[in-house]
Amino acid sequence: MPSSTVESSNSPSNDIEAIPKGTSDIENVDIKSLSHLDDIRLKIAVGQDEQLERNYGLFSLTALGIIIAKYGAWAATAGTIVTALPNGGPMAILYGLVLVGVFYTLISASLAELASAIPSAGGVYHWSSVLSKRYGKSFGLFAGYLNACGWLLSAASISSILANEAVAMYLLRHPTVEWHPYQVFIAYQLCNWTCCAIVCTCNRWLPLINQISFYITMLGLFISILTLALMPRGRHASSTDVWVTFSNNTGGWSNGLCFMTGLLNAAFAVGVPDCQSHLAEEVRDPQKTVPKGMMLQILTAFSTAFVYLIALFYSMSSLDDVLMAPIPYFPTATIYLQATRSSSATIGLISILFIATFPTLIGTFVTGGRMWWALARADATPFGPWFARISTSQVAPVRTTIAISGFVTVLGCVYLGSTTAFQALISSFVVLSTLSYGGAILPHVLTGRRNIAPGPFYMGHRLGMAVNIAALAYIAVTCVFFCFPFVLPVTPRNMNYTTVIGVGLMAIVSVWWFFGVRKDYQGPKYSMRAAEMLARKEKEIEEANRARDSA
Repeated sequence: MPSSTVESSNSPSNDIEAIPKGTSDIENVDIKSLSHLDDIRLKIAVGQDEQLERNYGLFSLTALGIIIAKYGAWAATAGTIVTALPNGGPMAILYGLVLVGVFYTLISASLAELASAIPSAGGVYHWSSVLSKRYGKSFGLFAGYLNACGWLLSAASISSILANEAVAMYLLRHPTVEWHPYQVFIAYQLCNWTCCAIVCTCNRWLPLINQISFYITMLGLFISILTLALMPRGRHASSTDVWVTFSNNTGGWSNGLCFMTGLLNAAFAVGVPDCQSHLAEEVRDPQKTVPKGMMLQILTAFSTAFVYLIALFYSMSSLDDVLMAPIPYFPTATIYLQATRSSSATIGLISILFIATFPTLIGTFVTGGRMWWALARADATPFGPWFARISTSQVAPVRTTIAISGFVTVLGCVYLGSTTAFQALISSFVVLSTLSYGGAILPHVLTGRRNIAPGPFYMGHRLGMAVNIAALAYIAVTCVFFCFPFVLPVTPRNMNYTTVIGVGLMAIVSVWWFFGVRKDYQGPKYSMRAAEMLARKEKEIEEANRARDSA
């Protein structure tokens, strides 16, 4: 195994293997190093045996988070501003990104605190189950499915963005060819299954792929900003157009409601703070590494998106032409064409977006596959034991990853029937994932933040409570506005079907809960006493290491 691709860990000691699953009696366990502490954390405090390899370090994990944060967030805004430009224009998008960035920092801090206390591939599903106590089985299951379905829709959305970018490049190269949904559908399926194949066959190389993708993403950002800044040559937009002018093209919504619905674009760009938590069982020292990565992710996602958007909007000469873009659902191509006045240069810039986007879909399959595997491991899905089996050759949840790709394939068929309905599936990703974060934070607040032993990343009771409440307030307000139609008058073609999709999915989960798993389902386990003992053991080892180093 090449050393450059895998950051190996020490194997568990015989003492660890002898510990009964779920026990909290670890006073006499001989834990010789912090790596051994990682190995027993799942078995004792979380109630699960070690099944995955710890291949990730801080850099490869954070790189994954930055890439999944919609390819450094900057390219996500390029792929999704079609929903935001009519809702306020550049000014609303920029100020909206700042507002969303602040609140997603609070959400990230809230989740990072939970990840530090309970590092588990289940993420919000595990935390919600533990924090909700007597209601943990049902509440945690619903939170878990909200999150898992969010990742499923995320994979569909990234496949769609990749497909639209590919088709946009083709149409720019062949201007006489008309746009048709089937063109996007074919590209969509090719991207979907190619990325799935990479995840299922190259698990040990994924940390290296993440690191390389990070550098490619940052290089693409630099080239894009430089091109957008230099090529307009006196045709830049004015500062008034970018920072002051509010363009309400919704057909009747007030400016305030127009601004709130337009926040969806920013939320899509930075709104995946939980992605690194799903690899907590594949990284060393996860109670420290995962929270660090989550906070670095939100900082990088916001800063790259903000800088890129400034360059993009200053290069735009006519917002009206962009809103009437000849290539549906990808107006960024029109902005690039305005900036460069060259089809070849525009194709070059879109190819950069495509190259930066491709690793995002890989990362989405990685994290989404782990999330669905965590549900299957707890027998919370149909055929749970079968889907929970780990591939012996890849040491990864290959079956759940393939299942996600299969569902993404089916969702892609919706595109052939209605592009509007498919866009609703994409916007539903933001609502479902955000609600799942609330499903983990809310019981933490309602129980006075007392149901888990704090990890190394701990904000304290008062500050933590304030951060948690502010995060919940943002989730409650925005999830309502994100369900509003984006334009008036409302027709079947422009209706926002997010509410229908969300309610429909939860209805399916309700049927599964009452008639499928309610009687036998146990849910994730957690022992606060064991967690506190593990923390003491860790402190003892760190003090011993410091004493040895200073001797």
